[in-house]
Amino acid sequence: KVDYDVCSNYGNWLYSAGIGNDPRDNRKFNMIKQGLDYDGNGDYVRLWLPELQGIKGADIHTPWALNSAALSQAGVTLGETYPQPVVTAPEWSRHINQRPQGRSPHPRGRRGPAHTPAQHKDRGIDFYFSRKKDV
Repeated sequence: KVDYDVCSNYGNWLYSAGIGNDPRDNRKFNMIKQGLDYDGNGDYVRLWLPELQGIKGADIHTPWALNSAALSQAGVTLGETYPQPVVTAPEWSRHINQRPQGRSPHPRGRRGPAHTPAQHKDRGIDFYFSRKKDV
């Protein structure tokens, strides 16, 4: 399932490009943190980047930070089978370097299920925009 909500997606893309509406100074969209928060195990990334299939867990969000042995085991060669990063933002480092040794089933800082609860599974766009809320 691909998440697509025109208003939210366009707004988020503008915000991540640095032209969104945010009155706070020096506010940046941290893509690594978002990946860890909303795709902690990397399943969504694996769906769209099959060349990273061999990277386990949340490490898929930062393949350039893996050592050569881990990359080799995953079948990834930076600069050949997957590109080197164009930029790495300084604020990403706290999410790369402070990972716990044991992988948690839940992304850091998040409690509860990492998937949509069963009672909300069938909510479509009509649920959010209709006046009648019978769920």
